[in-house]
Amino acid sequence: MLASSTLQRWHPKTLSRGTLVIIGLVLLLGSKMAWADNGLTFLTVNDGQSEQEYSVKLQILLLMTALSFLPAFLLMATSFTRIIVVLAILRQALGLQQSPPNRVLIGIALCLSILIMRPVWSDVYENAFLPYDQGEITLMQAFSTAEKPVRNFMLAQTQQNSLEQMLRIANEPVDSNVDDISFAIVLPAFVISELKTAFQIGFMLFIPFLIIDLVVASVLMAMGMMMLSPLIVSLPFKLVVFVLVDGWAMTVGTLSASFSTG
Repeated sequence: MLASSTLQRWHPKTLSRGTLVIIGLVLLLGSKMAWADNGLTFLTVNDGQSEQEYSVKLQILLLMTALSFLPAFLLMATSFTRIIVVLAILRQALGLQQSPPNRVLIGIALCLSILIMRPVWSDVYENAFLPYDQGEITLMQAFSTAEKPVRNFMLAQTQQNSLEQMLRIANEPVDSNVDDISFAIVLPAFVISELKTAFQIGFMLFIPFLIIDLVVASVLMAMGMMMLSPLIVSLPFKLVVFVLVDGWAMTVGTLSASFSTG
């Protein structure tokens, strides 16, 4: 009777969630210890002469560090910066504070960035990732090959004065060869150029809506309705004009055409 009651009490259906969590943690820790004992490795670097394997903890640290730099790389080394700045200025020009929300704007900018950067990603995948995955080149050679198409795209968008400014900041010769300029100099020059181009496009988008605001404000003052905010009256007119001219398609088309293929 005692044995049957004990088995019934420890039946899986009668276990509490806390007990299941504890059992799961024990199994996870046990498997982790088994991995450490067996010398399981996830990352191996082959320099052509010797093969070096990193421990699991160091590999996880390297992986998490690399993943933490992905958002910064996406913001700085792609077309994302120009697109998101122009979309934010467009929303401000329309007089809308929270619509479209930030998540929608970021989603649009991310999708357009993936589409615009597709030739670059294809080049990186075919000439860097696939040869490395097949063992034809080393990891450092793959990084060097992958840098070239990204670098060419960035230099095609970078303005000469921005590049010269960054060279002066880095105490490098202004007349240096483009191929000899470090990636650490090209990156900030590219970001500054992207911000400048985004503000230029945003200014051109702002002018029509500014004219509508001025016309509405003048009409309200002529009618003696100075207590009424012009933004409340001009907002419907700006939305109607933006929809009639298919403003989103025009904005996306202008942004896509503004990127040079080099």
